[in-house]
Amino acid sequence: MKEQLTEELLVQLNNLIELYKSLREQSQYDDLSDLKDAETNKFLTMARSAIERIGGKGSVYVRQAEASLDKFGHQNPYNIPILGGIVEALKADLSAGYIISLQELIHGEIFGDLLEGAVHLFEEGYKDPAAVLAGSVLEEHLRQLCKKNDIETDVNTKSGLRPKKADQMNAELTKAEVYSKLEQKNITAWLDLRNKAAHGKFDEYAKEQVSIMMFGIRDFISRVAA
Repeated sequence: MKEQLTEELLVQLNNLIELYKSLREQSQYDDLSDLKDAETNKFLTMARSAIERIGGKGSVYVRQAEASLDKFGHQNPYNIPILGGIVEALKADLSAGYIISLQELIHGEIFGDLLEGAVHLFEEGYKDPAAVLAGSVLEEHLRQLCKKNDIETDVNTKSGLRPKKADQMNAELTKAEVYSKLEQKNITAWLDLRNKAAHGKFDEYAKEQVSIMMFGIRDFISRVAA
């Protein structure tokens, strides 16, 4: 799973590097100031997104990119060589195995195994336990994402600390821009299905919805690593 994800990310970075080289070849100046705005803005938008998605929110790659964008302006072509260099450094570090941490790998492998267990239950005709297991994997992944992004996973109550509910973690992760509002809506739906299965409301969801849920969670975990 790690190797496949790494290859997919490297392809994305290679495509950006090729686009960067193409822009440099088109320009007569080192700062690429003679290029059209549409061409430069496309690269800057794609590069900024890839750096944050692959490097990780708050990483040195993101901080360097944001410092340049803030200094020169987000649409200034002078940022292109700087972000191009960051993308190349990100590719080199990813190729060397420095981006995906051991902790992320362990989480990915454990969650992958548990999701395989959910799929096995589903294929054997046990859609309800499959939904509960997949939903539990999702909730724990949200907890790990909170820890990774310095979001508290417990709340104070009169009786002491208690773990945050999955919906609250989902909302706070979205607010922190760890993932999009569209992802949040999907997660809310999956958590609702899990809760129905856990509380015996088996007639309120269909077998097909459990299947979509399991593979949606697998995709989410592979894209938003904890």
